[in-house]
Amino acid sequence: MQKKPVLFLYCQHSLGMGHLRRSMEIARALVNDFRVVFINGGRIPEAIPRPEKIEFIDLPPLATTADGILTCLTGEQNLHAVKEMRRAMIQDHFHRLRPDVLLVELFPFGRKKFAFELLPLLRLAKRSRPKPLVLCDLRDILVDNRRDQQRHDDRACWLGKRYFDAILMHTDAQFARLEESFRPRQTLTTPVIYTGFVVKENNTSMALQQNPGIVVSAGGGNVGAVLFDTVIAAQSRIWRQYKTPMTIVAGPFLPEAAWRQLKQKTPQKSGLTLFRSVPDLQSLLAQATASISQCGYNTAMDLLKTRVPALLIPYSEGRENEQGKRARKMEKLGIVRVLPEARLNVDTLVGEIERLLAFKPEPVDLQMEGAEKSSVIILQLLADMPDHGGEQHYARLA
Repeated sequence: MQKKPVLFLYCQHSLGMGHLRRSMEIARALVNDFRVVFINGGRIPEAIPRPEKIEFIDLPPLATTADGILTCLTGEQNLHAVKEMRRAMIQDHFHRLRPDVLLVELFPFGRKKFAFELLPLLRLAKRSRPKPLVLCDLRDILVDNRRDQQRHDDRACWLGKRYFDAILMHTDAQFARLEESFRPRQTLTTPVIYTGFVVKENNTSMALQQNPGIVVSAGGGNVGAVLFDTVIAAQSRIWRQYKTPMTIVAGPFLPEAAWRQLKQKTPQKSGLTLFRSVPDLQSLLAQATASISQCGYNTAMDLLKTRVPALLIPYSEGRENEQGKRARKMEKLGIVRVLPEARLNVDTLVGEIERLLAFKPEPVDLQMEGAEKSSVIILQLLADMPDHGGEQHYARLA
């Protein structure tokens, strides 16, 4: 029996868990055709089950704070020592398993703080014989509001051309294209292949004693405290007028102090249910009257899949503009309502919820089989590697 090709999937979720969820969904689709080795650089919450048949290499976990500072999550104070340990682990496993495919999530278009381990890995892959197929794994929209944006784009373009064989962009090209948020001064010659959106297939259902009503979520929850506090302040008015229940899913990364405050407020509120996390947000949304959330990639995909009426309040602190751009695109399609974070207050939110309860999303036709298509694309690109005759094939896929 022929052995499956070995695929290294590098995933570093830093602030939230959107990258982790999408990478796990892709890994779940790849496992039928590849021996998937998942290099995990962050903390995996217990609420997120690890897919079967995937080999996990858990690095000492690192994350970035909301203001971009790299931190250890193990209590280890020597950041330099943790970096050295992670770099050595990655290279040791590369030498041991000699992967046929290296799939790197986001870098070089993001994850600059992790170049300390990714650049040595890419150099190792480039000089290996046989050389593995090296791919970048991208979401639909990039942050393009950095102070050094032009320098960042130029550097990413150079690294993309030097180390990567192709870029897999997980979006429908009708919804978003790379050049909308990536503008280097030189032309990116690395092929960009649009896979369609990566959407989790809902195979579970939460057993609920009552209608969840309006479901409020903020991804991992790391930056959701302000949204939750405003929702709780508005909830009593909505309950009195409409008797519509509300369910808050705080997220496993909501800071513990903020979680304690939420728990203290909840018993005083009729019609309000609070969860720290749920195993499947999509299942909960499928049973909901409406949704209020930020606009990370995975939340947006859950909304596209369930078509629940949704109010988006995209996270926009600092220079983060990815969620706002995604939300505006969805609003233009008529599938959500949007409230800018700067306008979030109790009175405004109550008015928006009243309009949300009467809102009907428009139907959309977007490609949403990105995980499955990624596996097909990678197999075909790998088959093209020996004779380097892949240019016509890239043209067919792009």
